[in-house]
Amino acid sequence: MEIAALLNSLPQIGQVDWIGIRPQKNTPVQALEEVLAVHEKGLSGDHYRGTSGKREVTLIQAEHLGVVSKLLQQDHSISPALTRRNIVVSGINLLAFKDRRFQIGEAVLEMTGDCHPCSKMEENLGSGGYNAMRGHGGITAKIVKGGMIKIGDSVQLIPR
Repeated sequence: MEIAALLNSLPQIGQVDWIGIRPQKNTPVQALEEVLAVHEKGLSGDHYRGTSGKREVTLIQAEHLGVVSKLLQQDHSISPALTRRNIVVSGINLLAFKDRRFQIGEAVLEMTGDCHPCSKMEENLGSGGYNAMRGHGGITAKIVKGGMIKIGDSVQLIPR
């Protein structure tokens, strides 16, 4: 199979496990059951809404939360809120969405880049948190088509 065909084929379908927004800068993340994704703006109620064309939504894989926890030698799962990401998904490799569009609930997003950790990871996760998150921070995306995103919604590649 050619690489182009492989990049356009992703049989796995993930799901939304957790949703969170921060209404204001430097405030705790609020967990939600659902959120409205607004085209070219961001998630309704999130402080990043409308401030960036490339980082309207941040996503992280649930599987990576376990990896970060192990790297920090913790025996408990990391709360998704501590990572400061908007959406936690499981069952699909987010990096497979590079330069691709994907559907999540009613919304269509497009991956815009990697979501690198910031210095707050050291504060939120403890000593070594920044380096534990490196390579496991998830992705950033822009909203191509708005719509509701709910916990339990499917996450899947939109083939070209």
